[in-house]
Amino acid sequence: MLLLAAALVALGVQQLHHEGGLAAGVAALFPASTGPDTATAALSAHTLALHFAWWPRLAMALLAGAALALAGVLMQQVLKNPLAAPTTLGVASGANLALMAATLMAPGLLSLGREWVALAGGGLAMGLVVALAWRRGLAPMVVVLAGLVVNLYLSALGMVVLLFHQEALKGLMIWGAGSLAQNGWGDAARLAPRLLLGALAACLLLRPLRLLSLDAASARSLGASLTALRLAGLTVAIFLTGCVVSTVGVIGFIGLAAPNIVRLVGIRTLGGRLIASTLLGALLLGVSDLAMQALSGHLPTLIPTGAATAALGAPLLLWLIPRLRLTGGQPPADTMARGQRHPAPDRFAVWLLLALAGLSALALTLGQGGEHWPLSLDGAVLEWRLPRVLAAAGSGVMLAIAGTLIQRLTANPMASPEVLGISGGSAIALIGAIFWLPAPSNLMLVGAGTLGALASLAVLVILNRQSGFRPERLLLTGVAIGALFDAVRALVLAGGDPRGQLVLAWLSGSTYYVDLASAIVVIVLAAGLGLAVRPFARWLDLLPLGAPTATALGLPVARARLALLALVALLTACATLVVGPLSFVGLLAPHLARLLGFSRARHHLAGAALMGALLMVLADWLGRQWLFPNEIPAGLVASLLGGAYFMWQLRRL
Repeated sequence: MLLLAAALVALGVQQLHHEGGLAAGVAALFPASTGPDTATAALSAHTLALHFAWWPRLAMALLAGAALALAGVLMQQVLKNPLAAPTTLGVASGANLALMAATLMAPGLLSLGREWVALAGGGLAMGLVVALAWRRGLAPMVVVLAGLVVNLYLSALGMVVLLFHQEALKGLMIWGAGSLAQNGWGDAARLAPRLLLGALAACLLLRPLRLLSLDAASARSLGASLTALRLAGLTVAIFLTGCVVSTVGVIGFIGLAAPNIVRLVGIRTLGGRLIASTLLGALLLGVSDLAMQALSGHLPTLIPTGAATAALGAPLLLWLIPRLRLTGGQPPADTMARGQRHPAPDRFAVWLLLALAGLSALALTLGQGGEHWPLSLDGAVLEWRLPRVLAAAGSGVMLAIAGTLIQRLTANPMASPEVLGISGGSAIALIGAIFWLPAPSNLMLVGAGTLGALASLAVLVILNRQSGFRPERLLLTGVAIGALFDAVRALVLAGGDPRGQLVLAWLSGSTYYVDLASAIVVIVLAAGLGLAVRPFARWLDLLPLGAPTATALGLPVARARLALLALVALLTACATLVVGPLSFVGLLAPHLARLLGFSRARHHLAGAALMGALLMVLADWLGRQWLFPNEIPAGLVASLLGGAYFMWQLRRL
């Protein structure tokens, strides 16, 4: 913390010296004291710029960082899990979505105060999380799982809104990525008393919240109401987060990283963590913002501070993960419903294949035209629809198989390419190839995406190997990689590059630009990789039993894991290239297959592949018809359908 404070002072002094000297910079904090006749016109301009822009921005960075870190401590104490933070429980996404909706549909609400709109959105998002976990008594890991699903769901909704209203929301792209730019002291003056109010509320809750460190039985024996305590702590955290989001946008990772760093250095008491995390959060965001200002003159585009903190914080959290002592409760053995084994899975798979053929025929022939829904067998219409149906089906197969492999490999029902960051790593590599290579071919993009997925998998294996791939560590690693992807996406959207709009369409999972040749390649790849996985069925039956048991039964565990992870990387890269990284199919299809009775690995793979194809073909068709003549990309529709299903299943826990 002392090093960060020193870095903050050094960067501040350097920038003040660049703007006209340290004395002039300090005097600019109180310009009235210098007198009107003691400065030239140029110095007066510098003084005004420092007084109304630089100093308020520094104050805002310190206040926002402190508020987010304080909110993170409260959430982690309430839920007893280091995954808990404003950005992982959907609070920040809900606040941002509410502001976007108000900007488009009810701008008059913004005149009453953006913070109240943001508070309403964040509160509704957290209320949804609480409702999903209520039947389990707000069990910590169930709340975290619900938060992950709600966060992904609200992000998908925000992407839909952004796709249809890019011009109207252009200003929100930079602000939504976390912009600390100021033109006066008004925002800092409004945020400061709210931060003070939140800090006072946290102090009042200090003694009761300490009881949450005990087990449930001990806390109840002392007369504590766990539900009331958790709701009170979360309410204060939501209030702080909403105030920050309404003022400066979404700032990633401060609320997640600062409390974990404080815990890592050995501060265990709740009071100590509240104070230390608040100070550390202020310093982290202040140093990050000053560093971005120092680099802005050497970069071709403006980098929002929120995206920069996520890009810097993700490697920091990845470094912290092996050193964290995770004391939160384990997630449920299986978060989703599990059906009984089907007596004839092969015959049932044939029925699913026939259903896929029927749905594909429907998607090819039935669609809106003008005011009607004609059955069309016109060759031109089929030529336009066929590539989309083939690409959607092939990508659904690949994502479903990748999700099945990773779930059986880790014995974690919440594992999937999307949640564990594999799709995000592939997307980062693909974005880099699009922007840095002069004219990348499809083969080059597949290669770049595969390398990105392999890099994400390597990070997952390295950080979680010693812990035995514990679910909460895997989820935390996925959150870090996903946050890094979100930072890259925010930079692309905020940069103003024309290619950013194409990237936005691709990230949303649209099959609009797929031609017939590419679609045939996708379906051939899906079929080939699906057949390549079949010989590993025995491995997939043994790996969930644990490494010692699998080794005793003659399975080369290390070699099996490497081979399966390589297949997961290739499957994810090929699918991500077509439908983007936002789909829930890799998480949803394996659960639906097990729910239908596909339990053995061979049957599970086949059932998941068919369900993945069904989901993506249905999502592509619905996306074309839902808001006709506008289109919702298939990846976003799949996210909305998959998110709704998961929230329904979590509610039934």
